[in-house]
Amino acid sequence: MFFPGSRYAGQQTYTVTQPDGTQVTAVRLPLPRPGPLLGFHRRVEGQRLDLLAHHYLKDATGFWRLCDASDTPSPDALASREQVGIPDRER
Repeated sequence: MFFPGSRYAGQQTYTVTQPDGTQVTAVRLPLPRPGPLLGFHRRVEGQRLDLLAHHYLKDATGFWRLCDASDTPSPDALASREQVGIPDRER
């Protein structure tokens, strides 16, 4: 259902029945997994998180790891920060 590098890969799912009787499968939101930081990157206006993730983590789809490292819940929240935490690439 999710690609292997996704933060949702391997997460538990559950089924919800809506008022009209249709069932929807949802995934549980993962808890952030902050770890040791290699340092910080000072963002320049317009810098995209996927490009930063590719540069530092060699994985453009790992932008969510930048969010976890910066203790922010979403990419939009991180976009308002001046500095982005850079996690260890091995985690």
